[in-house]
Amino acid sequence: MFRDHPALGFVDWCLRGVGQVVFQNNPLSGLIILLALFFNSWIYGLVCIAGVVAATLMALALQADRGLVRDGLFGFNGALVTLALVAFTSANFRVGHVPSGWMVVYLLFAAAMTAVVFQSLSALLAPYRISALTAPFVLTGWLFLFAVLKFASIEAGPLAKPVSPEQYDAAVAYVLPTWYMGIGNAIGQIFFQDNWISGYLIILGIAVNSRISAGMALIGAAVAALVAALFGGPEGAIRDGLFGYNAALTAIALGGFFLVLTWRSFLYALFGVVISTWLWASIAIFLKPIGMPVLTSTFVLVTWLMLLGQYGFRALVPVPPAEATTPEDNMRRHRSAPAAQVSRD
Repeated sequence: MFRDHPALGFVDWCLRGVGQVVFQNNPLSGLIILLALFFNSWIYGLVCIAGVVAATLMALALQADRGLVRDGLFGFNGALVTLALVAFTSANFRVGHVPSGWMVVYLLFAAAMTAVVFQSLSALLAPYRISALTAPFVLTGWLFLFAVLKFASIEAGPLAKPVSPEQYDAAVAYVLPTWYMGIGNAIGQIFFQDNWISGYLIILGIAVNSRISAGMALIGAAVAALVAALFGGPEGAIRDGLFGYNAALTAIALGGFFLVLTWRSFLYALFGVVISTWLWASIAIFLKPIGMPVLTSTFVLVTWLMLLGQYGFRALVPVPPAEATTPEDNMRRHRSAPAAQVSRD
């Protein structure tokens, strides 16, 4: 209703940008997710707003594709990069700290840069018909986190959050909170929220737009926790949701968003979830010597590889990025397509 409103349109686009972090092109979903961040920390809530606004304004200033801007696709990486920079430079990861004036400038430039990187990667990936996903955030986040250490005017607090499974006590036993907190935290960690209640509120925001996506997010986080436990992952990392946040994003992307949801694509998505769980530990250990967090690199890597191959697998029904809306809409369009197309399934 407000998408083309002369005064409220920009607010609508920014809220969609928050929702697009979890593939939800819905301003109400974005608003609920934003409130989930404020529930955990008003600092993270304001930082998220600053990031999505800066990235969206950058896209508008450069006269980027108006449809993409209106869908929030230039904003979500900006929101993530500002959240990451505050999270990993704060002494208290859970709630963050108020950034200094120089840090605010740094955050806004990082967010604006994601709009440029998003356009660049989108152009490179267009021939392969796959989305940039959160790669602009990952690349920009890593580069800006490295640079923090070289500037005295930008505070670089201790990396309070463990970034590798080996930093947790492997002797702690799994208990009931390991599971319900681990699943909620996995969803929350997508937005760097170390709060399992915020995670379940984010699920509510997703469900407003797509119940299938909400279900896939929960399945991805739960399967990741189970796989990590079966393979002896440390309880603390499972409870903190570190094994599960990339897996949850992979589950949403492959479980109906970029592929029409069928029993075959569902199993394909579960396969991706398991791989994402293992590769989080792999990439975390690889990056630990340089002190860099995994961010959503595992999700990007696994999802790119599995989507690049989709057009060669007749068991899968691809949904081009420009046509992806919600799993429900994708299924409805597929069922109403000519019989020759449906026969692929």
